[in-house]
Amino acid sequence: MQTRRLGRSGLQVSTLGLGTLTWGIQVDDEGARDQLTAFVAAGGTLIDTAPTYGNGAAETMIGELLGQVIAREDVVLVTKAGLRRGPEGRVVDASRRALLASLDASLARLGTDHVDLWLAHAWDPHVPIAETLGALEYAVGSGRARYVGVSNYTGWQVARAATMLEAGRVPLVCNEIEHSLLQREGEHEVLPAAVELGFGVLAWAPLGRGVLTGKYRGGIPPQSRASSRSFPNFLERFLDERAYAVTEAVVTAARGLDVTPAEVALAWARDTPGVTATVVGARTMTQLTTAVRSDALGLPAELRSALDEVSA
Repeated sequence: MQTRRLGRSGLQVSTLGLGTLTWGIQVDDEGARDQLTAFVAAGGTLIDTAPTYGNGAAETMIGELLGQVIAREDVVLVTKAGLRRGPEGRVVDASRRALLASLDASLARLGTDHVDLWLAHAWDPHVPIAETLGALEYAVGSGRARYVGVSNYTGWQVARAATMLEAGRVPLVCNEIEHSLLQREGEHEVLPAAVELGFGVLAWAPLGRGVLTGKYRGGIPPQSRASSRSFPNFLERFLDERAYAVTEAVVTAARGLDVTPAEVALAWARDTPGVTATVVGARTMTQLTTAVRSDALGLPAELRSALDEVSA
């Protein structure tokens, strides 16, 4: 599997990341072991998780597998903090108190004394950005994290964070955002900022939340995320006429290349300027195997241009 440096940092990651959003919900212990084993065998190193994934179950499952399937030092472990599920939905708290408490809980579940990359999961308009960034700096200084970054920050937010951290000795190395042929907003500001300021971008939901695989062309499959109670409203915004047109273009391109639509969509997202790696959360081994195959696919320039146009 290919590897890239995360922005201009010294951290090397595989260009495909193993996402664990569904671990503990739709992926059980045996499935998680199978996924990690196959991912590592293919040369993957980047494992992405968060305290909210399976309400902590994903981190616990990873912790139980590290040292069995792969040595801790051979993976790049990413987790986040600042986001939790409350009685009425999502709660953002990027205060120093909440972030550091969350990190300590994550380390306990993961069974390790540090993570390789720690991210502030979401922008908090009620907490001064200096306080949030101070917690990130402290995590590195105390040895709890090797590198730090943010997730789901807009262009101006990540530029502000990167500039403030630049004044110290703990640079911001990453912004993890949604990016796919169906979600290209990051190309307006975040990705140009990444190229200019030197941080990397991890692209989550590079398959358009599964829509770009083509499996929703004939309706909603009963075992899909769109039909799951665990992910309400996960796909609504991507089940429209534009998404249908883009998906048909991806399916046509895949047919011409004799690959799957998922491979085309992943290769497109991976090679967007500014993107370091894509993060894929597979529910099945078939889905993971397909994602791994995409690493070897390079899209012809003419085909990429056509996909750019139809999804603009």
